[in-house]
Parts: sequence; structure tokens; C-alpha cells
Amino acid sequence: MDDIRFYIDYVARIIEATGIAAILIGTALALTRFIFTKQGMTPRSYRTLRQELGKAILLGLEILVAGDIISTVVTEPTMQKVLILAVIVLIRTFLSISIEVEIEGRFPWQKKKD
Repeated sequence: MDDIRFYIDYVARIIEATGIAAILIGTALALTRFIFTKQGMTPRSYRTLRQELGKAILLGLEILVAGDIISTVVTEPTMQKVLILAVIVLIRTFLSISIEVEIEGRFPWQKKKD
């Protein structure tokens, strides 16, 4: 059983690293697109930059939450670890909703305006 926990913990760390990589790569791509956009054909848009950055952060946060859940479940789930996980998930959920509102201009549960 200890071998399985070791490998699952290792997988959880890989998932967390993937979440960080998603944020970093998404940020780099968004900034690159913003910096190298030709002024004549399509004007640079700060709003588009913010939306692309927000999408990268949202994707990374979702992946990080998955890694945290796997990591907590695999280790001995003490009450302290579960509470820490709950706080982390609440903070990341709040951030996700805030970023979603910034990107879309509405809450996720609201209907799209036609």
C-alpha cells in the first residue's frame, strides 16, 4: 500500500506542476501575442490580453485544485489536512469566479446576453 501512495503522491506532484506550467505558458503566450500584434491590422487590445491571462490562470487553478485533492486523499486525511484543503479550494473557487466575471462580464450561472 505504501508503494501505491508513493506513486499517487508522485502523480499529484506532476499534476500540480502541470497546473503551474499551464499558468506560465498561458501567460507567456498571451504576452507574446499582445507584444507582437501588428498595430495596423489588428490593434492591440488590453481587454483581450486580460481575457487570455484570465483563461490561463483559470485553467491552472483547476489543475492545481485537482492535484491538491489527490494529494490530500492519498496521504492520511487528518482533520487538519482536510480543513487546509477546504480553505485552499474555497480561495481558488473565489478566484475562479472573480476571474470568470472579469473575462465574461457576468457570473457563471447567469445566462449569456443575446
